[in-house]
Amino acid sequence: MHKGLMPPPARHLPVPVKFIERRIYLIRRQKVMLDRDLAELYEVKAIALRQQVKRNQDRFPPDFMFQLTGEEADLLVSQAVIPSRRSLGGFLPYVFTQEGVACSHPC
Repeated sequence: MHKGLMPPPARHLPVPVKFIERRIYLIRRQKVMLDRDLAELYEVKAIALRQQVKRNQDRFPPDFMFQLTGEEADLLVSQAVIPSRRSLGGFLPYVFTQEGVACSHPC
């Protein structure tokens, strides 16, 4: 097949809106995405995303990103957003507002 006719890699295809909409939650009166969902969107491991955020904390003020409390994580479990606290890998997740999502983009 001619190189120019090959389909683009899957990661370059547009992400369906439904995929993103199902991963937006209202927490602390803000629409946010969980770090693990954002990592999935960017095709990286959640731990790698968290490490990048920790290295670049000056790019993420509190209105861009914050870490959930234990109570908030428990609420996500009770609402079946996450299967259990254990599924968080021992960490309380970070969540990203729209601005934080834009700042965290790896490109």
